[in-house]
Amino acid sequence: MVTVDGLGIGALPDASCYGDEGSHTFDNTARAVGGIGAANLEALGLGNIEGVDALGRVGRPLGCYGRMAEASRGKDTSTGHWEIAGVVTDRPPPTFPHGFPGEMMERFERITGLGWLGNRPASGTEIIEELGREHLATGRPIVYTSADSVFQVAAHVDVMAPERLYELCRSVRPLADDYGVARVIARPFTGRPGSFTRLPIRKDFSMAPPRPTLLDAVKEAGLDVMAVGKIGDIFAHRGTSAEYPTKSDAEGIERTVEVMAAVERGLVFTNLVDLDTLYGHRNDPRGYAAALEAVDAGLAEITSRLRGDDMLVVTADHGCDPTTPSTDHSREYVPLLVHGPALRRGVDLGTRESFADVAATAAAALGVAPPDRGVSFLDEIVPPREIRTSVDTD
Repeated sequence: MVTVDGLGIGALPDASCYGDEGSHTFDNTARAVGGIGAANLEALGLGNIEGVDALGRVGRPLGCYGRMAEASRGKDTSTGHWEIAGVVTDRPPPTFPHGFPGEMMERFERITGLGWLGNRPASGTEIIEELGREHLATGRPIVYTSADSVFQVAAHVDVMAPERLYELCRSVRPLADDYGVARVIARPFTGRPGSFTRLPIRKDFSMAPPRPTLLDAVKEAGLDVMAVGKIGDIFAHRGTSAEYPTKSDAEGIERTVEVMAAVERGLVFTNLVDLDTLYGHRNDPRGYAAALEAVDAGLAEITSRLRGDDMLVVTADHGCDPTTPSTDHSREYVPLLVHGPALRRGVDLGTRESFADVAATAAAALGVAPPDRGVSFLDEIVPPREIRTSVDTD
């Protein structure tokens, strides 16, 4: 399963409740830059999905295709990935549009023995430029949040070594649990005033999913669960057999290919985050388009390594439209592309009511306990006599 972080394909019916009406990450980006070269996604059927107009339709896609609505309330990374893994949440994690409560920050000081700077919603690149000089002078970490449920802590590597920053954020995770914060994120940076740069070694400390996920079910069945990218962080390191953190999408694709070759039977779950983190949040459509084209090229490498009974699922966790005034995630449909040598081709899977349909399908393919939510589409994509209970999900 490959999650292309932030690849939305059109506003959900309730998008206006989130301020996201008119969002369409793929189409809007393609129009802004004069088109996106995504031959592999096109061949899999992305342009055949309802609502996708900026990519050509193909007569007989290599994959089965559709779109999925998010049944959970929210539009953040954790909520989206948990739902892909079969856990639908009825209440979104809290956000802090005015900063974190005073009592929470007092406890932060007691836990860490440090003061703090910031404590407000902000762009990460902007707040380190604004407060970086004072941070260097005082040693106080920069605390900020966003429209997501995140407690972010930034520190210059000359003030606080990355490992120390990670340990600080790990120590703050129980405090974040008390306030329902989905993720504590360590943000190391470097440089001098006027040219500070965030490093690609962030680390997330997530709240654990509230119920068992597909990952738990697969691992409990004695099968391998390989987490590539920030998947291990998103699931609070629960239900994984091995984890492969990455610093870029290129590395994520490389690790995915390596792990596919090593896993005989089980689940490989990959998150490719660059589109979201580097370009969607920074309202950079050209960067977003170029990054998506690189992911598209990487998918060719993955599909070329699929074995006879493998199943590849390509999807997303939310949108992150770089063409809108907002710098936050967007409440959108996400693509559902499914491909494997033994699978049917060109099946229109329609509009699914939940991301959890992916988990239900993977569970059915692997012969493990199904999630509480989600409707399997396995019988729609596998010829009746070819249905197995030993399908790798890569």
